[in-house]
Amino acid sequence: MSTVSAPTRPTPSTLRVGWSRVGLELKMFFRERDAVVFSFLLPIVLLAIFAVVFGDQEITVDGAAVSLAGYMAPAMVASGIFLVSFQSLAISIALERDERMLKRLRGTPMPPVAYFLGKIGMVIVTATAQTGLLLASAALAFGLELPTEPGKWLTFAWVFLLGAAAGTVLGIAYSSVPRSGRSAAAVVTGPMLIMMFISGVFFVFRDLPEWLQAVASGFPLKWLAQGMRSALLPEEFAAVEVSESWQHGPTVLILAAWLVAGPVVATWTFPWTRRNDR
Repeated sequence: MSTVSAPTRPTPSTLRVGWSRVGLELKMFFRERDAVVFSFLLPIVLLAIFAVVFGDQEITVDGAAVSLAGYMAPAMVASGIFLVSFQSLAISIALERDERMLKRLRGTPMPPVAYFLGKIGMVIVTATAQTGLLLASAALAFGLELPTEPGKWLTFAWVFLLGAAAGTVLGIAYSSVPRSGRSAAAVVTGPMLIMMFISGVFFVFRDLPEWLQAVASGFPLKWLAQGMRSALLPEEFAAVEVSESWQHGPTVLILAAWLVAGPVVATWTFPWTRRNDR
């Protein structure tokens, strides 16, 4: 008597599983309403505070004038990208590890790469939406004149992609630092606020002490903010930078260096289980 074996279903590819994870990650992100409001509205609220505090004050360089709030808007865009990439991922992954979600996922046939592809896709979507909302708010309410030159938007595109990618891999790597899910918010938010203070988000960067400028120059947010200024402000404002130029070469090199360093560190340190489970 012959037997007929049931046809086997082909195993879905890593990319297909990763694509499915993107949708799931977006659903989980937008269900956390507090995190969504904080990530999306914080840069806009900060920009509004600048507009109220400094009123009609302007920065004028070689005849080109920008309101102080408009000058700070590109750095707020940069900080928003890091909020939805570095901070959001570092906290959410630490919580998922603490809740043993990562341990359960590791025990399934899902390729580990698919999990990270889902996180990357979620960051791309949320960072794009958040940046669009912030740019619209800055243009409509805070006096930022958006550029019309295609070259400026090309600069904006590569700075955005490099910055979001660097923030994503660093968020994944840094998620190993919190000892528990309960401590994740404090352990991640503290360094994030320090980076914002020293990277020219709340102050004109060249007004900071030289030693603090040197420290900030080692971190990606400073270069992401400077790259955004180069894309969104008139060319004359390069003179306001410390080097009196936009420094696109160093921006690419330093953001790319962090983009490489993040996966290297994560490969060695990323745990799928809680410390108590090891």
